[in-house]
Amino acid sequence: MLAALLFAAATASPSPAPGSHFAYDPKAPLDAVTTGVETRGDVVIQDLSYASPKGGRVPAYLVVPAGRGPFAAVLWGHWYWENSPMKSRRQFLDEAVVLVRSGVVSLLTDGPVARPGYTPDRTPLNTKQFDDLVQQVVDMRRGADLLLARPEVDPRRLAYVGHSYNAAVGAILSGVDRRFKAYVLMAGGLSDQVSYRADEYRRYIEKIGRMKWDAFAAEHAWADPGPYVAKAAPAKVFLQYATQEDFLTPARAKEYAANVSEPKRFTLYDAPHALNAEARRDRLAFLSELLAVKPPDRAAVASVPDLVQPPPPR
Repeated sequence: MLAALLFAAATASPSPAPGSHFAYDPKAPLDAVTTGVETRGDVVIQDLSYASPKGGRVPAYLVVPAGRGPFAAVLWGHWYWENSPMKSRRQFLDEAVVLVRSGVVSLLTDGPVARPGYTPDRTPLNTKQFDDLVQQVVDMRRGADLLLARPEVDPRRLAYVGHSYNAAVGAILSGVDRRFKAYVLMAGGLSDQVSYRADEYRRYIEKIGRMKWDAFAAEHAWADPGPYVAKAAPAKVFLQYATQEDFLTPARAKEYAANVSEPKRFTLYDAPHALNAEARRDRLAFLSELLAVKPPDRAAVASVPDLVQPPPPR
């Protein structure tokens, strides 16, 4: 029996490389379509969408400075706080408007959860969560394609900002896409191996059943952000975490940070999951430094409204 099992293991088809789950055709048409324009003084915000390799279209805002460049660029990923009115591309729009005056192009996308017709699957051990993750990573890679296809964008100065769920997306991006110079990862779970040691997961695994859980986790190990962000170098990663968290505690945040490749920066803020104005100031200062643009106007940074964190839905 043992010999048969060893033979089966030796002759089985090899599993695909982890990063291959996030592959796509970079030569496929982006099919970008602009449907509206908003102006804020001298700032122009384009409302557009582009084709997703996984089906449908990706709604986005594109914020472009006046002039010919070359400009730095930032790709932004919003949080997934379920009952937040900012669970969309609008979350970082005010920050993008501040940075545009420093000479930064911004693309802010709606993740799958913020798109019309999205239906979540809340059943235990569902596979839709992985389909959604793959779509979001691939859609962000296409967002980078859209930015870098613009002649005024400097391909050597591209950064990514992601909050919560999209921090984990950024962690994966850092290991599969080498075009980014810098990452800001805000209050996200960046290693399944760290998360699974938590009491919350232990109770959940006991409820599901250890054997069933182990098989499911092994099958989807490729989705763990940890091995990807451990290889983010040479990109620099700025990790922003909050002290007022139930799950993403400071101790757990430090465990996530320990796995991230150097160079990196780690800061804790006396704030809830939404973070605060200090984190915003640090974030924009980090981006201006790494992207080699002039620091944003302090008064403009201070005028950006804080992100409101609603009570968790019951």
